Amino acid sequence: MGLFDIASTLAQAPSLLTLKKGMKPRPYTEKDCLARCVERNTGRFGSKIALISESRSLTWAAFNGLANRYASRLVAIGVQRGDVVSLLMENRIEFLALTVALNKIGATTGYINTNLRGRPLIHCLTVTESKKCVFGEELTQALAEVKSELPLSEGGDYLFVPDKDEAPAPNWAANLHLSDADADPGNPSSTLDNTLGDTAMYLFTSGTTGMPKAAVISNRRFLSSGALAHLAGLRCTANDRLYLCLPLYHGTGLLVGCGASFASGAGMFIRRKFSASNFLAEVREHQTTCLIYIGELCRYLLSTEAAPDDHLNPLHTMMGNGLRPDVWMPFKERFGIRRISEFYGASEGNVAFANLLNKDRTVGMTSAKVALVEYDLDANEIVKDEDGRCIPVARGAAGLLLGQINEVTAFEGYTDARATEKKILRNAFADGDAWFNTGDLLREVDVGFTLGFPHYQFVDRVGDTFRWKSENVSTNEVGEILNGFPDIQFCNVYGVRLPNADGRAGMVALVLQPGVGALDLAAFSRFVQRELPAYARPVFLRVQADMGVTGTFKMLKGQLQQDGYDLGRIAEPVYVLKPDAQAYEALDAEFAQKIDAGEAGY
Repeated sequence: MGLFDIASTLAQAPSLLTLKKGMKPRPYTEKDCLARCVERNTGRFGSKIALISESRSLTWAAFNGLANRYASRLVAIGVQRGDVVSLLMENRIEFLALTVALNKIGATTGYINTNLRGRPLIHCLTVTESKKCVFGEELTQALAEVKSELPLSEGGDYLFVPDKDEAPAPNWAANLHLSDADADPGNPSSTLDNTLGDTAMYLFTSGTTGMPKAAVISNRRFLSSGALAHLAGLRCTANDRLYLCLPLYHGTGLLVGCGASFASGAGMFIRRKFSASNFLAEVREHQTTCLIYIGELCRYLLSTEAAPDDHLNPLHTMMGNGLRPDVWMPFKERFGIRRISEFYGASEGNVAFANLLNKDRTVGMTSAKVALVEYDLDANEIVKDEDGRCIPVARGAAGLLLGQINEVTAFEGYTDARATEKKILRNAFADGDAWFNTGDLLREVDVGFTLGFPHYQFVDRVGDTFRWKSENVSTNEVGEILNGFPDIQFCNVYGVRLPNADGRAGMVALVLQPGVGALDLAAFSRFVQRELPAYARPVFLRVQADMGVTGTFKMLKGQLQQDGYDLGRIAEPVYVLKPDAQAYEALDAEFAQKIDAGEAGY
C-alpha cells in the first residue's frame, strides 16, 4: 500500500460524506418526484442546454415546457393519475419529454424494449395493464403486427408521436403531434401531489424464467439512483454534459444517466444508437465530459483503429457496468479517462455497488447489508448447512450475492406477486429474515486502502440466464419459443463464451421430431427472425439425436457448454448465424477459426 494510494483514496472522502448526507432515506410519504427535478432545474439553470439530439437542442426551460404541453394533451386525452401508459420509442427528445410528462400527472410509464416483436411485445404491453400505448413513428410497424391481440381500443388508446414526418399517423392511432397553440406550457399542479412512494415506472427484466418481468421503480428509487450517480459516481454539475447512447428503456441509461442529469442539471447528448465511428467526433463537438457505458460499448470502441490523439477529448469520467478487467486499463489509458465509476445493480434489485473510490477493476462498495454464500453451480442451488442455513464463503472466494431486505433497502419487486416472492430468500441466516437473491456471483477483492469499505468484483451469473449484447437472455423463454417450431421436439438453450466478446452467445441443442430427417434451415431462420429479438437469437445450433437429462429430467447443460461450438468435440451438425446474416448456415473450420481469433465480428 503506497502513500499515493492512501492520498488518492482520502481525496474521495468529501464526496462520500456528501453522498451520505444527500442519500439519507426519505419516507415514501414525502412529496417529490423526478418531474420536480426538471422543474427545479428550470428555475436554477433555465437557459442552460438540457438536451442535444440529432441537431436539436433544448434548454431546461424549453424541455420542461415541452413536457408540460405533453402532460396537458395526455390529460385531455384521458390519462389519469395511477394509469399505466406504455412507451415504445427510440432514444430521442420526445422520449424524455413524455417520461417527465407522465410523471407530472402521476401516471406510471412502462418502458418497452424497442427490439421486441410478437409474443414478448404483447406480453410487455399487457402484463402492466396499460391503459394506453404511446409509440414513435419509427416503431409503427412493430405495433401494427400485434395490435389485434392487445386489449387496447383503436383510435384512442394508441398515441402516435411523429419522428421525421416520413409517414402519417395510422388510422388506428391518435396523433400526439404538438403545436404551440394546443397545449398549456405551464407546470401542472398535479406534480405537487406526487410522493416518493408512487410508482414512477416499470422497467422490464428478463429474469431467470419465463417472459420479461416488470420491475417496480418508485420515485424514491429513481431519485436515489440519480443522486448516487450525480454525487459520488460521476460527481457532475450543471457545467457537465453526459454522452448517452444506451437504450433509455434500460436502467443504466435511464436511472443512472438521466437520473444524474435530472439531479445535477448536467446536460445530455442523446444518441439513438451507439456508433463507434462517430463517438470521438461527437464527444469533441458537443464537449461531453461524462460517459454512460456498458462493457460491450467500451470493447467495441477499443477495437477501432487507434489514433495518437484519442486521449485529447473532454471526457474525464465514466459510469456504467460490465467493464471487464481486460478492457479496463487499456480503455482508460487510450481515451484519457481519469475516473471509472463501475457499478453493480439490477433494475429490480434492492442493493447496489459502486466504485466510488476510483479503484481499478472493481464494482466497488455498498452501504447495504449483503452476504456472499456458497452456491453449487452443477446442481444450480444454494448450499445449506445441517440447520438449513446459508453458508458464507471464505474471503476472496466467489459466492452468490444476497441483499438483506429491510426498511432502508426495500425490495419493490415486480407487478407479479409470485415472481416477487421467488426472488426472496427467507430464513437464510435466522428465523424471520429476508434476503433478495440476485442470481449473481461476486467476490471480495483486495484493492489497497479503502477507508474500511470492503470492495467487490463481479464474477458471473448463475441459473438460467446469460447476458448477450447488453441484454439478459432467459434460456427458458427462448426455449419455449423455439419449441413452437414444427420440426423441433426438444431444445436446450445455453450460453457459450466467444473470444473478444462480452457475455455469452446463445447456443441451442435441438432434437427433431420423429420422422423429420433434417432441420428446415430456411424456415427455421425465418421463424427465429420473426419470433425473437436480435439479442435473443441463438448464434449456434447443434442438432442431436437425443437430449441428455438428469435423473429428475432436468436438461444437462454442463457438457454442452464445455463443447461450445468446437467442431473437434462435436460429431453432430453445427450451424451458425453470422453477424448481420438473416439465415443459419453450416459452421465450417475456417469461420470457427475466425471466431476463435476474435475476428468474426461478434
